[in-house]
Amino acid sequence: MIASQRILILCIGNILLLDEGFGPQVAEQLLAQYSLPPQVTVLDRGVLGMAILADLRQADQVLIIDALDNTGQAAGTIMSFKPEDLANHQVFHGAHDIQIVDVLHAAALLGVNPEVSCLGVQIENLSPESFQIGLTPAVQAAVPLMVELIVAWLAERGVQLK
Repeated sequence: MIASQRILILCIGNILLLDEGFGPQVAEQLLAQYSLPPQVTVLDRGVLGMAILADLRQADQVLIIDALDNTGQAAGTIMSFKPEDLANHQVFHGAHDIQIVDVLHAAALLGVNPEVSCLGVQIENLSPESFQIGLTPAVQAAVPLMVELIVAWLAERGVQLK
């Protein structure tokens, strides 16, 4: 990795909808466990929108962490996806039905083209009867593994976390 490369770990999700809050939980645990070097930023962006364009402008490499559905996998299964594949499995769209793929397309139109990787987890429950903060057991159990995968992803890019 070039020392000047800026890396963004972009965690997406709505904490009020059970498993949809996976991304924010991952961001919280990653930030609690590790000291990050200056070129690495971890952001909990909640329910995304076009405002994320400003974040993408500041990054050379982006790792998106999100909840997924309709993958055919068991709840808690972590999968790697290309950004264009997320459109078929993303469970929550942000303001005005915007998906991360839409944000990435808009960024490209503006000449903002960071290298993007995606990791997601198959959710169990996105539709609680009322707003509910927390994750189902299978998805909660995937949080530490996702943190390990992020640490490994960073190591592949020459960044060692402490």
